[in-house]
Amino acid sequence: MPLSDDEQRILRDIEQQLQSDERFATAVSPSGLYRHSVKTVRWAALGVFSSLVFTVVALQVHFILAFAGFLGMLACVLVIERQLRAMSKVGLKDVAASIRGSRIAAQAMRSKYGRE
Repeated sequence: MPLSDDEQRILRDIEQQLQSDERFATAVSPSGLYRHSVKTVRWAALGVFSSLVFTVVALQVHFILAFAGFLGMLACVLVIERQLRAMSKVGLKDVAASIRGSRIAAQAMRSKYGRE
């Protein structure tokens, strides 16, 4: 069943509003969709590293304290695994492409301005 003229006009108006909305465009861009997951993975990776350091230091104090550090590290690894699984292969490819693109852009800027 085709849309009436009034419904088509309303639909065009909505499309124009969405196209002009910058926040919406960045939120649904490939890099915007995975931005939260990437930030979470970065924080969890920092947590893994800090938990590892805590575990090594805590081994000198008491093994139960070191075990608590190990559990913290395990929790951070599980967060990383869950976020990477949620992003799926397509999301990982999009994130990798955006990282590669930013590196290429940075390299082009360096070569343009003579900073190597």
